[in-house]
Amino acid sequence: MTEPRVVYVGKKPSFSYVKAVLMAMQEGERLVRLQARGQAISRAVDVAEICRRRHGIIASMLPEKVSIVNIVTDSIELEDHDGRSKTVSSMYIELLGEGEMAEEE
Repeated sequence: MTEPRVVYVGKKPSFSYVKAVLMAMQEGERLVRLQARGQAISRAVDVAEICRRRHGIIASMLPEKVSIVNIVTDSIELEDHDGRSKTVSSMYIELLGEGEMAEEE
């Protein structure tokens, strides 16, 4: 299987990331990975669900079926500005678009 296109989820509004998923799929990349750390994990889950349900004008242009094919959680050790180490949760969600892309109007 080919490597998925990676969309890093951060502080922007959810539909910015939905648009990034749409653009990747319009370019032919049907396997897209949403990757997030810390507080952005909940936003990545929201983006995955918006895409899966094809909710909203932007998401309605995604392929006929968008499935969540893989979810992986992990934790990463990082150093803060004081040199102390802290653990940050990370997650990635892989989405697979199947079927025809909706036509733009």
